[in-house]
Amino acid sequence: MILATETPMRRPPPADFPPCILPSQPGVLPSRKADGFPPRSSPHFCKGIAIMTNPIDQLCINTIRTLSMDAVQAANSGHPGTPMAMAPVVYCLWRRFLRFDPDDPIWPNRDRFVLSIGHASMLLYSVLHLCNVKAVNPKYETLGELSVKLDDIKRFRQLDSKCPGHPEYRWTSGVETTTGPLGQGVAVSVGMAMAGRWMARYFNRPGFEMINYDVYALCGDGDMMEGVSAEAASLAGHLKLANLCWIYDNNRITIEGHTDWAFSDDVATRFIAYGWNVTRVGDANDLEMLERAFTTFKNAQDRPTLIIVDSHIAYGAPHKQDTSAAHGEPLGEDEIRLTKRNYGWPEDATFLVPEGVREHFHEVMGKRGRSLREAWMARFNEYKIRYPALADHLYAMQHRQLPGGWDKDLPTFPPEPKGIAGRDASAKVLNAIAKNVPWLIGGSADLAPSTKTRLTFEGAGDFTAEDHGGRNLHFGVREHAMGSILNGLSHCKIRPYGSGFLIFSDYCRPAIRLGALMELPVIYIFTHDSIGVGEDGPTHQPVEQLASLRAIPGLITLRPGDSNEVIEAWRVIIQLHHEPATLVLSRQPLPTLDRSKYAPASGVAQGAYILADATEGKPDVLLLASGSEVSLCVQAYEQLKAVGIKARVVSMPSWELFDRQSQEYRDSVIPSGVRARVSVEQASTFGWERYVGPTGHIIGMKTFGASAPLKELQKKFGFTPERVVAAAKAQLAKAR
Repeated sequence: MILATETPMRRPPPADFPPCILPSQPGVLPSRKADGFPPRSSPHFCKGIAIMTNPIDQLCINTIRTLSMDAVQAANSGHPGTPMAMAPVVYCLWRRFLRFDPDDPIWPNRDRFVLSIGHASMLLYSVLHLCNVKAVNPKYETLGELSVKLDDIKRFRQLDSKCPGHPEYRWTSGVETTTGPLGQGVAVSVGMAMAGRWMARYFNRPGFEMINYDVYALCGDGDMMEGVSAEAASLAGHLKLANLCWIYDNNRITIEGHTDWAFSDDVATRFIAYGWNVTRVGDANDLEMLERAFTTFKNAQDRPTLIIVDSHIAYGAPHKQDTSAAHGEPLGEDEIRLTKRNYGWPEDATFLVPEGVREHFHEVMGKRGRSLREAWMARFNEYKIRYPALADHLYAMQHRQLPGGWDKDLPTFPPEPKGIAGRDASAKVLNAIAKNVPWLIGGSADLAPSTKTRLTFEGAGDFTAEDHGGRNLHFGVREHAMGSILNGLSHCKIRPYGSGFLIFSDYCRPAIRLGALMELPVIYIFTHDSIGVGEDGPTHQPVEQLASLRAIPGLITLRPGDSNEVIEAWRVIIQLHHEPATLVLSRQPLPTLDRSKYAPASGVAQGAYILADATEGKPDVLLLASGSEVSLCVQAYEQLKAVGIKARVVSMPSWELFDRQSQEYRDSVIPSGVRARVSVEQASTFGWERYVGPTGHIIGMKTFGASAPLKELQKKFGFTPERVVAAAKAQLAKAR
């Protein structure tokens, strides 16, 4: 049995810092003189000698450094400084602590390493290469070939190399998440840690500890400045995620220069206030102190850990002064030769991996990882006998499969002129599915009573610091972190959902975009979808948000028109494997259409379908709509029909799904020969041109909304049956 967790799918298949940096008082930026730094002209400034006893350690660390600087130089693009400075830290972690099998990089219980400082990607690529991490194909099979070959490193940042500028999930095996936008990696790591805690509670049994992995994230000053990291760290501390460790590269440098221009936080005290365990390593070269710090993390059982590692950005040769250039640009051939000379490295050798380096990584890490994985697989085989249902669930979850009977409790909604709100219909469907898909868990950014996303069936429970087994997550007012955490949960094969008002999708958008880039099937439930919010006014009335979400490649957006379309939207969403989805729902009641009179809601699966049609011959005018405006078009259709005008109503809950259909199907729904077309949507008109054509009419929002009761707003902005009828007649006149 193959038990894997993910597979590539998205695309075809002198020294660099002082020998000792003394710890400073929290929040105080040291001067070189005050903190005992040797001057840069000192012959001791660039020794690059880690505090260690074994020469092979130094050789391995310098191999990581030289591979990184050579790759950046060959590409003439990238960031050499941090990979050089942090090489001892990552070496210590990977070789001595990380429970990871290079031969099976998708083993479910592996420790996760997140490079939140994605600009330091060569640090990770070098380690993946030296550890002989194997590539994985879309069938969850290891290929026997390296994930990162030396030729890939030589082609760093070049087309089709497995070493792109920033680490990309699904593209390079061993990369746990796509990073680059600062703050995202550490926030994602919180989701990974939450997933580990939840899975431990669900799957572990006495004598069968199936899930107990740890999550490590390497971050820097930029991560600490981003708001999303603060949101995520606050929640992680609150939830006491003791399986989470952030390693903070405290080098006091950003692209613009020294951090004292913009950043003076006392990071240690800040994280203590969050409820974290904080420890400090005064010199990034000190392997003994690094090992002590990681051991401290392993022994902490009641809170996450932050390890502050004092380092200095890699400057290369002693006279290199331009810190920003060293951080974000190649060192240059001359500087590289001088740096290699100080390492005792062959000055003209490029991409050199000395004999014994790969063997040294394999000797400890490879054997340790293989032994741990083989023991886990043996335990899983016993687990299947002792707990067959749980074993089936673990296998299905890891392969993004649904358990049998997942849809057996779906509700039905009979015709009802008054209807119910989209959010209320969704609540019934969500609870029906979640009862039968145990790893469907989620929550909201403090809005569950409004978005109707709480799981209410017996045993659902709440995920809290005291109980990590609950299925209702509480993100607090942290929309951005919520999105990143959902991505982290999905990386570990939880099927997560998060919710909020559609207007606040703006706060989640960076994480939604990255989730789409990574092809993670995260579910977003956004309610209060239009000016139907009414009295809350334009600050809460989404206008441009639908267009913004539809612009994200790979994201499926569904805006169902009644309760039965909600059911079918969920049926589509829950079966997605590699696409995130946004379900956009109304706050106000929507009439439940009589499906014996109009077409069945199963047409939602095609993205758009003919809901009501001319009874004889082809239609003269098309009425296109999504969401609450579908019933509005149905009313207009009936009025047009009464005066002998042949109209067709097309419900368009998902542009993305419709655009995937065959040209024949699309032409059957929106015939090119019918030029009279009207679209209706309480949102920006942007994008509807592709469906109504150059001569069609778009009824939508061209301004922000206003604070007033819903009916007054509908009249003010033209969302009435009379307006639709008038537009249809005008279109017919124009077409003739």
